[in-house]
Amino acid sequence: MSGRLEGRVALITGASRGIGAAVARRFSAEGAEVILVARTQAALEEVDDQIRGDGGKAILAPLDLTDYDKLDQMAGGVFQRFGRLDILVGNAAQLGGLSPVGHYKPSLFEKVMNLNVTANYRLIRAFDPLLRQSEAGRAIFVTSSVATNNQPYWGAYAASKAALEAMVRCYAGEMAKTNVRANLIDPGRVRTRMRAEAFPGEKPESLPSAESVTDSFVQLAEATYQGNGETLRAYT
Repeated sequence: MSGRLEGRVALITGASRGIGAAVARRFSAEGAEVILVARTQAALEEVDDQIRGDGGKAILAPLDLTDYDKLDQMAGGVFQRFGRLDILVGNAAQLGGLSPVGHYKPSLFEKVMNLNVTANYRLIRAFDPLLRQSEAGRAIFVTSSVATNNQPYWGAYAASKAALEAMVRCYAGEMAKTNVRANLIDPGRVRTRMRAEAFPGEKPESLPSAESVTDSFVQLAEATYQGNGETLRAYT
């Protein structure tokens, strides 16, 4: 790798598998010190083993992002250790199944919104001061085309991603005169567990790997990238 993120501190949510794990490995290979956030300690350790096997190092933060008090405590820990955060990747999300809008259980709909929207708001709230302490703070949030294509039966997930996009663009506008840039990334069709949940009859081998979209994440994470409030599509 070319060391495009050398010396930068990056926090990645949903880092135990799929796109989050692939981004964590790639960021580490590019020279970043990575903080991996996910609910499952064992799965995080597997990613950590891969990173260490490639000569990198990672900090593991097993955490349910909807435990907002602990999320705030994690931000305090990052401040004590680094005094800043250079890159924030909000990747963790929940599909919530596919259903007619009126058939979602209220508890499930709330879980989707809590993780896909509110947890990302809490990430911004907790880490905005640390991103401002970076010479080039970069916030990256993962979205989906369903936020705008009005796909039937995707109501909970689509609503959550539409809300996320609106929130991130508002935040980006607020950051316009600072050293922080906030953008969205749509990875498209990727071989992940969530994709398999949504399309159980699809052949996994027909899909691009999670590693194939990491170039776009690196692009948005670089200190030289000045785009703000944009949605980068990691596919053609």
